[in-house]
Amino acid sequence: MGAYYLRLALRALRNSPALTALMVLALAVGIGASMTMLTVLHVLSGDPLPGRSAHLYYPQVDPRPLARGGDGKPEPPGLLTYIDAENLLQQGKATRAAVMYQGAGVVQPPTGSVLHPFVVSSRLTGGDFFSMFEVPFRFGGGWSKADDAGAAHVAVISQRLDRKLFGGADSVGRMLSYGGHSFRIIGVLAHWRPVPRFYDLDSSRYGEVEQVFIPFNTARALNFAVSGSTNCYGKPGKNLDTSPCGFIQMWVQLDGARAAAAYQRFLANYSAQQHAAGRFQRPPNVRLDDLMQWLAYNHVVPDDVRMQAWLALGFLLVCVVNTVGLLLAKFLRRSNEIGVRRALGASRRAIFAQLLIEAGMIGAAGALLGLLLTWLGLWLVRQQPSDYASLAHLQPAMLVATLALALFASLVAGLLPAWRACLIPPALQLKTQ
Repeated sequence: MGAYYLRLALRALRNSPALTALMVLALAVGIGASMTMLTVLHVLSGDPLPGRSAHLYYPQVDPRPLARGGDGKPEPPGLLTYIDAENLLQQGKATRAAVMYQGAGVVQPPTGSVLHPFVVSSRLTGGDFFSMFEVPFRFGGGWSKADDAGAAHVAVISQRLDRKLFGGADSVGRMLSYGGHSFRIIGVLAHWRPVPRFYDLDSSRYGEVEQVFIPFNTARALNFAVSGSTNCYGKPGKNLDTSPCGFIQMWVQLDGARAAAAYQRFLANYSAQQHAAGRFQRPPNVRLDDLMQWLAYNHVVPDDVRMQAWLALGFLLVCVVNTVGLLLAKFLRRSNEIGVRRALGASRRAIFAQLLIEAGMIGAAGALLGLLLTWLGLWLVRQQPSDYASLAHLQPAMLVATLALALFASLVAGLLPAWRACLIPPALQLKTQ
């Protein structure tokens, strides 16, 4: 019976090509618009480290002075001072921990290269950065704790920089001239671009990772400048390490709810000690978010993307409603055919199934055309100047969702018209002819 209903549906669609094309186009445009924005929303709001995000936490303490007339920002700042970062790193009990900030410096190409000196961004961090975030390596690896403690002149570079300087060859052991100093390359990253770039939300949230990674203590010993955000809570001095200025991000790995609760108590006790010593003017004000909580707290997904996704879903609803009206007109116009089939013994269930299959075929055609429009929409998104534009690609899961949504929308659109067409008594349908 299914094959018979398919033949009937195909014949009915061919008998009214203009109306069929209009319904397919209406569904396709709605599907294309909604899936374009839902794909962008899915990409931007995903978990950058599935399976590990629940164990990574971002600690915050509050060293700010008391504000006159009240404080409109009760939450602690997101950046740590050097003193607090070092204290938390040395005193806190975490499985892994890494402090970091963003820098920038000039790379001097190797002797004999046709390249001119150029500026690259850098991540100045601890060795646990690579193991905590499961950073993949193409060659070599990260530095050791001894390199961290001894402020060793070692570096990890990105795959892109390796290709630019050394043609993509294994450059481990070669020297890198960065910021006027020489560093021995000990590792080359494989392709790695977490979305969003969760570990530093103060700079580009959806941009590429840095091209040079250098130990944190080495960077501070060489007084490498900060190219990211810096928030000072008092008069800054000549030395940023002793100034009341926050410029450091910190991440810790805590394996389990009990470890997270213990670290939360540690932050509160540390703040209380600093308050008692006079460094902190405020009573303990701490925060400890896991990775996904940190992303939600910082509203990582742009508001315009959420709004456009809702508008696109609203547009899809309008398209479905229009399809309902067109299907209703199409089915009721065939009341003589339906009446004859009912008079010859076809049940309401059989007629209902036939009409739903016809609506499903419209949905299948709308899905294929909607898929093409989705690809076109994502291409248009990639032409925008936003830092997340290059990430707008249709993923396999969203491809399946596109087809399923089109089929679901067409079946929902066909329910009311099919049911209305089945309710008219056969005698009345035949009498009107």
